[in-house]
Amino acid sequence: MGLLLRNGRVVDPSQGLDESLDVLIEDGKIARLERRLTAQGVASIDLRGKVLAPGFIDMHAHLREPGEEWKETVASGTAAAAAGGFCSVACMPNTNPVNDERAVTEFILGQARKSGRVRVYPIAAVSKGLSGEELAEMGDLVDGGAIAVSDDGKPVASGRLLRLALEYARIFGIPVIDHCEDPDLSDGGVVNEGYISTLLGLKGWNRTAEDTIVARDIAMAAETAGRIHIAHVSTEGSLELIRRARAGGVRVSCEVTPHHLTLTEEACLTYDTTTKMNPPLRTGADREALLEGLKDGTVDVIATDHAPHHSDEKNVEFSRAPFGVIGLETAVSLALDRLVRPGMISIGRMVELMSVNPARILGVPGGTLKPGAPADITVLDLEREFSVEPARFHSLSRNTPFGGWSLRGGPVATIVAGEIVHSSLD
Repeated sequence: MGLLLRNGRVVDPSQGLDESLDVLIEDGKIARLERRLTAQGVASIDLRGKVLAPGFIDMHAHLREPGEEWKETVASGTAAAAAGGFCSVACMPNTNPVNDERAVTEFILGQARKSGRVRVYPIAAVSKGLSGEELAEMGDLVDGGAIAVSDDGKPVASGRLLRLALEYARIFGIPVIDHCEDPDLSDGGVVNEGYISTLLGLKGWNRTAEDTIVARDIAMAAETAGRIHIAHVSTEGSLELIRRARAGGVRVSCEVTPHHLTLTEEACLTYDTTTKMNPPLRTGADREALLEGLKDGTVDVIATDHAPHHSDEKNVEFSRAPFGVIGLETAVSLALDRLVRPGMISIGRMVELMSVNPARILGVPGGTLKPGAPADITVLDLEREFSVEPARFHSLSRNTPFGGWSLRGGPVATIVAGEIVHSSLD
């Protein structure tokens, strides 16, 4: 059966659209977009007052399966994604076993087919075992369904290995995604190095630990003409390096997380371990630089870096707690309330950051509502008001610093291949 979505405000930067249109879905694809459509034998939903956007894609999430299913599974993670307005999720390879061979990639895709609520795109490891010593079999991984490679959780260990990875990835038409941290410089730090770390008596993490690896990655991308994507940028210095490299024609893209856009290191003053993340929360000046990067186009993507941890793991001393924060069920509302509502970015720019650009960078379907495209749609209510209640999350984990926050605007329906996979419509 088809589906007719009537009277919604269609915001689709891929077509330059921001107007009231009806959208007809047939056979899981966008069939027509017109001002007033009629169709026989299809279900119809009136979305007056709502925004229809190309389905949001989170290009950086940790689903924990296989190996740490007490934190998250493909089933629970994709349910969280659907509730949060994401039609697709790209999952990182630092599972147990590591996604460094085709069998693991295919297992993840099998779990997604069996119990996933949204599309799942596995990202495979750059190196075997994330050890940074030997390249994983990239061609076999891509044949098995991997859409990018990364050693996320760690940087690609050496410039030599990164160069090889970029050269091979170029052959297969995929990006290398790098976690930019020099472990010698971060040196066991748990919060941003500076006044706050001194005040808390916690080991600081110097910002140059990120900046130096970003500079290395840019140099290697320029040398190889490969595509490098910088994960979870957090410093003003890193963003400026990316801005200059882009102006010089280097094939570098980047993402920023909602927590780095909305919080600073001062959030750590209560020793709340939900504010412990990698990279750490930075200064107000860093946050302002990231916001400026959203406005001027330097930042390509808002990605969650959804990193679930069991409450027992987080309920320890700050220095001993694992890094990470969940974000699939809060990212869209945070962007609407803290970025779009105050006028920092437009709703069209938000759709670029959360749909159009992730699809382009990863080379996956979506990012558009053009006729013939997959009928993946995120429906937003810009006036919806709610309080963040972690106990009601679909994720198995609760490690969020946003519990109790009051937000305005959020997803009210998630449609994947023409099927409503989550809805809170009246």
